[in-house]
Amino acid sequence: MTEERTWGARDTLDLWVAGTEEPEFQPTDEGAQEIGAVESEARLREQLGTAIGDDYMFDDEVADEERSIVNMGPQHPSTHGVLRLQLELEGEVIRRTRPIIGYLHTGMEKTAEQLTFSQGPTNVTRMDYLAPLHCELAYSLAVERLLGIEVPPRAQAIRLLTTELNRVSSHLVALATNGMDVGALSMMIYGFRERESILAFFEKTTGLRMNHNYIRPGGVAADLPPGWKDDVAAILEEMPRRLAQYDDLLKDNPIWLARTRGVGIITAEEAVAYGLTGPNLRASGVDWDLRKAFPYSGIDQYEFEVPLGEQGDVYDRYRVKVEEIVESLKIVEQVMDAMPKGDWRVDDQKITPPPRRRIDESMEALIHHFKLFTEGFKVPPGETYAAVESPRGELGCYLVSDGEARPYRMHTRAPSFYNLQGLPIAMADSMVADTIATIASMDPVMGDVDR
Repeated sequence: MTEERTWGARDTLDLWVAGTEEPEFQPTDEGAQEIGAVESEARLREQLGTAIGDDYMFDDEVADEERSIVNMGPQHPSTHGVLRLQLELEGEVIRRTRPIIGYLHTGMEKTAEQLTFSQGPTNVTRMDYLAPLHCELAYSLAVERLLGIEVPPRAQAIRLLTTELNRVSSHLVALATNGMDVGALSMMIYGFRERESILAFFEKTTGLRMNHNYIRPGGVAADLPPGWKDDVAAILEEMPRRLAQYDDLLKDNPIWLARTRGVGIITAEEAVAYGLTGPNLRASGVDWDLRKAFPYSGIDQYEFEVPLGEQGDVYDRYRVKVEEIVESLKIVEQVMDAMPKGDWRVDDQKITPPPRRRIDESMEALIHHFKLFTEGFKVPPGETYAAVESPRGELGCYLVSDGEARPYRMHTRAPSFYNLQGLPIAMADSMVADTIATIASMDPVMGDVDR
């Protein structure tokens, strides 16, 4: 006689479905970039922000219980993207800072190797999503150098017109978010309101408000639309009046001055040593702008000044952006008045697709168009580097071609990546309350960092 078995809870829990066993724990090196209990002397100096000047000596007499390590981000709403900071605090004073990146890796540089040179702008335009036209321009200039071609004067002027307007729209976002982070909530509303007029012009010209794929190797995707001068003239008429209102709102505001002056200071020596560029470098008093040092797309034909700061603090970085908007509007006005006539792309059938009307009339034109957009055009072997002055600094594109229709290698010199190196310097010995103001003033775009 078979004995009847009683099932208990233990028996139920012991049943496993094949393939569902927990895998063996495999430790990784994740977290190796975090602040450690023991650091090398060089690494410690970087985290303390003393690699240039000994403005802080680590006090070993402070008891361990008076120090604490706090994680800020990567989900924090005011780190301008998925940026993580590890802060070592003594009370409310920041002693060490380590920026930790890598939460937004998109693999765009590797993706570029799978795309033809003509498809490249659709990829790079998404890196710095607040300055997509500058990304497209740097990439296109690099491809054109490998091809040994120069785009027509009208194409160069259109590129300058759109990129300088893009600089204005990017700086408006920087001013809006900087104001909101410090507590000037009205700036958030005003900055995005003025940006809308520029995005509307971009949509009319390129078909998209952002990530345009408009500047391409050989020129631009399409000529300026009918009535473009009226649209640009309206922006030029309205923007200076709005900027004057921002000055009245913030320039002499005692609360704004108390939160920004003397906060997040980066000296000229520190800015140069850590590779900072753009407004962050010029706010420290360093006169360096690629539009002056290495002109591109005929920018040297137009008159404009390079605004500089003195202290390298949050206030100076804010002021430099405001003044750069004024100078960019000057360039836009000059380009608009002197816009040359002619073609907006090179007259080279190996690179440029046939006109749209020819595709309906000629089988050869249809085949040519099809092959250009499916196979792309081959670029002579070689390597090159082309850089432009983006709203955040030097945006460079390093390209290697092996003679095929796709890049062998592409690497981007992203300004936000280098500018983040200045955070430990700017935040050393500052208050926790000043952290957000400092980050916002450096205007990082994490898509520009984690490529």
